[in-house]
Amino acid sequence: MSLYAVQKLIYQLNRDPRVREQLAQDFDGLLAQYELSEEERNAIRDPDIGLLYVMGVNGQLLMHYAALRGFGWNAYIEAMREGERKYGPVRTGLYTSAGSRS
Repeated sequence: MSLYAVQKLIYQLNRDPRVREQLAQDFDGLLAQYELSEEERNAIRDPDIGLLYVMGVNGQLLMHYAALRGFGWNAYIEAMREGERKYGPVRTGLYTSAGSRS
């Protein structure tokens, strides 16, 4: 797993209008610029916010990425909860010790 690459991509999408433009024009080309596993590419492409959360993506980064991809606040929170139900506990990163929330 390349959590650093996932978070770097999401950070750049959140901050750089040129990267967001590439997202709109050539999503696969953008993803190819980062060392991502197939699972990571799919989670970003879908977007599977719950899986990205379980992978350990920082919540600040993920919150803005979710908004960029059209998730409202309540949908974002529910996506994280659904991620834990579907994929299990957070694998790595800041939230590994936070436990499951209901």
